[in-house]
Amino acid sequence: MSAHLSLPPAPANNGILNLLREGEMHEVHGLLPWSSNYTFLVSIKKGADSIFAIYKPRRGERPLWDFPDGTLCQREAAAYMVSVALGWNLVPPTIIRDGIHGVGSVQLRIEHDPAENYFTFGSDFEDQLRKLALFDILVNNADRKGGHCLLDSNGKIWGIDHGICFHRQPKLRTVIWDFSGDAIPDQWIKDIARFRNDLNDRAFLDPLLSVLSASEIDALKRRTDEVIECQEFPPAGSGRNYPWPPI
Repeated sequence: MSAHLSLPPAPANNGILNLLREGEMHEVHGLLPWSSNYTFLVSIKKGADSIFAIYKPRRGERPLWDFPDGTLCQREAAAYMVSVALGWNLVPPTIIRDGIHGVGSVQLRIEHDPAENYFTFGSDFEDQLRKLALFDILVNNADRKGGHCLLDSNGKIWGIDHGICFHRQPKLRTVIWDFSGDAIPDQWIKDIARFRNDLNDRAFLDPLLSVLSASEIDALKRRTDEVIECQEFPPAGSGRNYPWPPI
């Protein structure tokens, strides 16, 4: 695997992925309100280390007409893998594992103020939101709500809730259309071009094939090529490109 695919620094330490994979999920603190699917706040412990995580079991996923059943948790993990491959560190560490209610995605919980969201951030966070908007174009995010952008205590924005990404057909629905028509910074184009090369590298491609279908990865390649060629943020288009509700 290429050097730039190594795990970026996480909010706690570089052992977060191992803790998520190997720690004991022994407490469920409750269901998170307003989630479309069953989403649990859990504790994961290994030795003296303990973290809170967001656990989304496959068996708690609500069927959707346009996404294959039982794949939403896999898409959560795929979004993290793409974020790491790009070197952008936008998605909290996320893995697939067995848990209290069966196999599902497990993601590090980001401490944040729930009153803060995309609509309250202001211009200080424009560059971070610009990069998140570009990430959503690449992964074909069908549900980027304002509340899916979390601001941690260090002033970093994290993107969460990527269960309905990576569809083969265009599905982009997001509240972040502020940058339509803007040029994409050269360094980000270089990151995306490097990522495009990784999509032909078995060291990266094989793990991605464990969570996405071959046709979904082909569509990801096409979207990546289009961004590299166009080098601009796309126009907003019709109202169908906005999620509802927006938060």
